[in-house]
Amino acid sequence: MKVLLVEDEERMVSFIRKGISAEGYDIQVAFDGRMGLSLFRKDSYDIIILDINLPQINGFELCRLIRSENETVPVLMLTALDSLADKADGFNAGADDYLAKPFEFQELLLRIRALTRRNGPKQKQMLRLADLELNLDAKTVTRAGQRIDLTTREYSLMEYFMLNKGKIISRVDISERVWNLNFDSNTNVIDVYISYLRKKIDKDFSPKLLHTIVGMGYVLREG
Repeated sequence: MKVLLVEDEERMVSFIRKGISAEGYDIQVAFDGRMGLSLFRKDSYDIIILDINLPQINGFELCRLIRSENETVPVLMLTALDSLADKADGFNAGADDYLAKPFEFQELLLRIRALTRRNGPKQKQMLRLADLELNLDAKTVTRAGQRIDLTTREYSLMEYFMLNKGKIISRVDISERVWNLNFDSNTNVIDVYISYLRKKIDKDFSPKLLHTIVGMGYVLREG
């Protein structure tokens, strides 16, 4: 499980990171709201934990921005602001849960498990964009009801795009996160597979979904 923690108190970060890592979870940390938003847009997370009093972008606003781009990822507010009004603001911003400081780590862990268990099946069963669907359980892809046959590598690439739809993905990202390889700028293998995938999911359909962003990479989105 991958956790994003956005927290500016170093002692609190150390405490949570130690406990989360001991559970075998992968945790990434941002020390301000702007960095948190950047990490959120670059990767996929099973849960996001937000402080409220953050530099750059506060937790309420960050939660709203996250919700505008992802309606399903669980968000847990973790803050010293524990009044009813603060909690209302957190839930109205799109948070799924709210835990006031100080807290016992075991309670934090229980809430993380509950949120990811509750949201997991909805996130992991079917991914959709326009009339394109990817079933993560059956490992199948369809568009407009027509099955699209993909090779193992094409499917891995398709899954990564669907999990990060709307985000610009660089060739380095694809190399490292899809195929776990160090990026070789002299090879065109990624461009070749992008071409294969585009022919299968876009050539005979409208609108086109897989776009090249010159100088930056690729993005899967409508329009």
